[in-house]
Amino acid sequence: MRFDGPFRRRTFLRGLGTTIALPWLESRASATELAGQSIPRMGMFYFGTGMNMRQFYPEGFGRQAKLSRILEPLEKHRDQFTVLSGTYLEHGGGHDGAYPFATGIARGEKQIASPDQLAAAVHGSQTRFPSLQLSVKRGTGFGSQALATISWNQQGVPLAAENDPKTIFNRLFKADSADDQLAKADDFRQRRSVLDAVLEDARDIQPKISRDDRRQLDQYLHAIREVEIGLSREIDWSDRPKPQPKLDHLGDYENAVSPEGNGKFLYDDYAKLMYDLIALAFQTDSTRVVTYVVRTELAGGVYPEFGVSKGYHELTHHGNDPSNLEQLAKVDTIYMKHWSYFLDRLASIREGQGTLLDQTMLGFSSGMGIGHSKAILPTVLSGGRGLGINHQTHLQLSENTPLSTLWQTMADRMGVDTDGPGNQETFQDSPGIINELIT
Repeated sequence: MRFDGPFRRRTFLRGLGTTIALPWLESRASATELAGQSIPRMGMFYFGTGMNMRQFYPEGFGRQAKLSRILEPLEKHRDQFTVLSGTYLEHGGGHDGAYPFATGIARGEKQIASPDQLAAAVHGSQTRFPSLQLSVKRGTGFGSQALATISWNQQGVPLAAENDPKTIFNRLFKADSADDQLAKADDFRQRRSVLDAVLEDARDIQPKISRDDRRQLDQYLHAIREVEIGLSREIDWSDRPKPQPKLDHLGDYENAVSPEGNGKFLYDDYAKLMYDLIALAFQTDSTRVVTYVVRTELAGGVYPEFGVSKGYHELTHHGNDPSNLEQLAKVDTIYMKHWSYFLDRLASIREGQGTLLDQTMLGFSSGMGIGHSKAILPTVLSGGRGLGINHQTHLQLSENTPLSTLWQTMADRMGVDTDGPGNQETFQDSPGIINELIT
């Protein structure tokens, strides 16, 4: 087999009825890649019930700011993150903050497409999964305060999240058996048949209904078309082999225990499995967009190995008790140790002239600050230097700067037209991207 000219990033060997993706090789990289341009990725992360903001923000501003106790585990990544002081969520506070977190829309009101889905619309056609929704809790949790997802589609419908590392790993990387392929083909046929029948019935009744009913039907048909597109994607990708990543020194996905599963559950193992999965999904270009609810509101948030006496929610009602505040800071520091592990993984994966971390933007925050407030949020942007992010360790924004400015900045770096007609001419309640973060 003869190849002329530089190889593209996703080069394939074809033969004997199989297709095998080659890894990234510098000697076979295109001139564009060697010039530093690469695939952008983004992740949005939700830490429910806030953090101990009295021990979160660094001391001072700029690149030399002294990191706080909670953020100290990130010291070795100082040039790869920026803490944003002054972020605000107008409809946040209390325990409904997960609803407006990614959209700015309050609970109980019609939602809009979240930034991850805007980015998925741009990049999703090039990956097996347009986006991944992950959470410590399976499903959506819609209607409750413990919302399990921060991802909303174009119709404002919440997208269900998965919390089982084994299930996620198999979706991403496990090859289908012959029986699985036959079952999948049968499933495709059945779903196509159902969709065709629904659309035929809709066309029959459309001339016979009122204007209001027709508007309702149009919304329904739009949702059906989304399902059609998703089914077509599945069919297109069904005969393409899944990537087989190296799992050296990574956890055991075959025997992983989910938070809702049986057996001994250790959060430290779970956190690393989930962060490794995100890194692998990005590395293999299985997706370029991820959302992850690391901690939901109200329930959970602490685990026996943390060695604290109360649940996370109870600790946030600290009453200025030094013991409660101390334990709250201890738990937050544990979460930041896991975040540091995540940054380590991304920084260890070489891509182009830099690392996967350089090509990936990761934004985390919460629906509340300390005292269940809607301001003084624990907001951090990590990674993305190769995408034009100019990190400063600690950046002071204007008081009550909408959290949406962070999402708009990330979406802009992903190539999303955040001021287009599909986005109501403005991006949520954002006054614009954070220019100080852009090189």
